[in-house]
Amino acid sequence: MPPDSRPDVVHQPEASRFVVNMPQGLALCSYRRENGVLVLPHTLVPPALEGRGIAAALVQEALTWARQQGLRVRPTCSYVAAYMQRHPETQDLL
Repeated sequence: MPPDSRPDVVHQPEASRFVVNMPQGLALCSYRRENGVLVLPHTLVPPALEGRGIAAALVQEALTWARQQGLRVRPTCSYVAAYMQRHPETQDLL
């Protein structure tokens, strides 16, 4: 994947996750809904895919979806929490 391209993030609502499926493996950001809150407990990127912005793309997609659904966000995954700290435009979702 070229460094300037965005990975193809797919929402799999039946599995409560956003994924990027690549030959090197499956990257994902899982979620669950609790009373109008999107809890984001886990983001996983296989070692072979690290450093390519895939985790950021997964989290960005999850947060965009949360906003569209009118959900608040509880980032229990440390990566998601760090992402939201680095992106002040997401703070209103907390």
